[in-house]
Amino acid sequence: MLELPPNGARVAVAGLVLVRQRPGTAKGVIFLTLEDEFGISNIIVWRKMYEKFRRAVIAGRLLKVTGRIQREGGVCHVIAEEVEDLSHLLDKLLEVDDVKVATAR
Repeated sequence: MLELPPNGARVAVAGLVLVRQRPGTAKGVIFLTLEDEFGISNIIVWRKMYEKFRRAVIAGRLLKVTGRIQREGGVCHVIAEEVEDLSHLLDKLLEVDDVKVATAR
C-alpha cells in the first residue's frame, strides 16, 4: 500500500517486526522490516530518532511507525519520526484464544 502515497507524504504503518539491522557501517542508523496483512514496510530509524524511541525500537514486537515516504531507485522506505510499541496488543490476542479454548471445553 506504500506505493500509493507520493514521495515525502507522511504516513503511519504498523506491523510485526521481522528484522532489525544495525550495520556497523551505517553510523547508528537502524533498519527495520515490519509486516502486516498487506505486505512489508522498510523503515529507516536515524540515530536521533533511535535515541528518542530506543526502547520501542529494540524491544518492540509490534510497532507503529509514523514518518515520511522516501523513494529511491524503485525502493520505498519510511523515514521514522515516531515509533510506538504496540506489543501489549499481542498479549490480548492470547487472552481471546484462552477464552475460546475455555469456552469450548
